[in-house]
Parts: sequence; C-alpha cells; structure tokens
Amino acid sequence: QVQLVESGGGLVQPGGSLKLSCVASGMLFSRYAMGWYRQAPGKNRELVGQITSGGITNYADSVKGRFTISRDNAKTTVYLQMNNLNPEDTAVYVCNARPPIGVSRWGQGTQVTVSS
Repeated sequence: QVQLVESGGGLVQPGGSLKLSCVASGMLFSRYAMGWYRQAPGKNRELVGQITSGGITNYADSVKGRFTISRDNAKTTVYLQMNNLNPEDTAVYVCNARPPIGVSRWGQGTQVTVSS
C-alpha cells in the first residue's frame, strides 16, 4: 500500500530554515504529482507547493520566493526547502501524492514551529 513518511520538522527561530522530506513507498513515484500542504490550528488545510511528474512547480503566494519544492525520483522522495521562516509558517506540514487517475494519498504530517 502507498505510504508517505515525512520528516524534518521542528522548532526554528524567525528567519531560519528547515528542509522537509517525504519518502514514498508502495507506488510508482515518478508518475505522481507530489505536494506539500499545511494546516495551522483553527485554519483550513492549504496548499504550500506542488511538483508534477514532469517537474513543473507551483506555490502559494505566501511562500513564493522563500520555499522550494523538489523531487528525487530515484529516492522516491519529495523535499520542501523553507527559508526565511516566520511565525505565520507555523503549522503541521503534510505530504500529498496525487496519481494520474485515482485517489490522493496523505502522510501523517510533521510539525513546524517558528518562534523566538
């Protein structure tokens, strides 16, 4: 079965950086669009960034220029490099795998807290 395991979250000071990883298994990774979403307390889940099977990326306006999504098909891993973090970036970050046809899969999430 499809499994997505996130890592790399933690506590960071404003202006700092973190790199999240999501390792996928049980799927033909190269054919999936991969994305990172986040959910802050009391807020809806929102798309942070997405990368297609062909490597095309898109981002939420709030993170453009600060976050970069990338993928390594050989390692079946998608990354989210987050720079210049601010307290508004505090959330649970969740990995998403969207196949060409069928149901998306979700990871369990990793907590990112930006605080001094």
